[in-house]
Amino acid sequence: MADRVVLVINSGSSSLKFQLVDPAGPALASGSVERIGEESSSIPDHDAALHRAFEMLSDDGIDLRNCGLVAVGHRVVHGGKDFHRPTVLDDAVIGKLEELAPLAPLHNPPAVLGIRVARKLLPDVPHIAVFDTAFFHDLPAAAATYAIDRELAAQWQIRRYGFHGTSHQYVSAQAASFLGRPLAAVNQIVLHLGNGASASAIAAGRPVETSMGLTPLEGLVMGTRSGDVDPGVFSYLWRTANMRVDEIESMLNHRSGVLGLAGERDFRRLRSMIESGDGAARLAYDVFIHRLRKYVGAYLAVLGHTDVISFTAGIGEHDAAVRRDALAGLAELGIELDEDRNLGAGARRISTDRSHIAVLVIPTNEELAIARDCMGAIASAAKPGAGGRDGRVEVL
Repeated sequence: MADRVVLVINSGSSSLKFQLVDPAGPALASGSVERIGEESSSIPDHDAALHRAFEMLSDDGIDLRNCGLVAVGHRVVHGGKDFHRPTVLDDAVIGKLEELAPLAPLHNPPAVLGIRVARKLLPDVPHIAVFDTAFFHDLPAAAATYAIDRELAAQWQIRRYGFHGTSHQYVSAQAASFLGRPLAAVNQIVLHLGNGASASAIAAGRPVETSMGLTPLEGLVMGTRSGDVDPGVFSYLWRTANMRVDEIESMLNHRSGVLGLAGERDFRRLRSMIESGDGAARLAYDVFIHRLRKYVGAYLAVLGHTDVISFTAGIGEHDAAVRRDALAGLAELGIELDEDRNLGAGARRISTDRSHIAVLVIPTNEELAIARDCMGAIASAAKPGAGGRDGRVEVL
């Protein structure tokens, strides 16, 4: 067992995922607890879920109180305008995270609940929040600003925040390293394609555009989320279908996207449905690809010059057809895929040697990135004069 390990926790409304990570090496253990709070489940709440996670680690021979644990890292989806770096958690910070719940009502409340439970069960190590929005905190104003009443936007913190930032930051750095070039010398597009999907344009290591906005609902078509829709859909359904705002929001988040179009969100099963002649599955796939190509084209324009496009996350890393169809016919834009390379596995270049824009597959590792962010926060807090009481980092 490593001398310095971090327990990374990702608390959802009905699941808790965890990974014990050596920031200098591979994951030491991982697992998940599902169906929290469901009637048929033996896990009634997040307290029981975290106890179960500890039991699972113990079954693997890991005692969290005697394994070199130095921090617990918590993935928090929304950091609002104030939280844009790894943040040591105390009661005051947790209170501010609770105030952000209206910005991410589906994501932040379970994260806060997981934080409270974990701090109670592991009180002797620092707990650190790492925010999905942090990487995109300094988006250019033109990219971050919605064209709505500016006073209203300021009052209610309405802007484009962006999400999956930990993944986009990690993958962009890995892509530059793969190419053997400094991050500051590379312009790139990162396509994080999983059940949740997002795209980013990154110039010289700094994000200049991203597909998600105020919430993770904006942008690409996703497993269950609609991505971009005309805002008029809300008022139209409210007026004509007599749907409440919460019903519309639930529909767009949980019963839309590929699932809403095809009745299935797993791309492996979707592929089988298409091959059997299912027209709804074919349309769902085509809509997904069309939106993806639309964003790639837009980001090529935003960047002006692009060096690399990287695919990552579950679909991006494992679905060769999605990668092929997303970039097919773009040779005039400097993009040519190599069919054999595309069918390979692992981190690799999948474009031809003559392609002006390199196309890569880069596996993401958000847990490792969170663990390293936690170690950085601990190191910063230990510097003389860096923190407040008890040497903790002052963030506000």
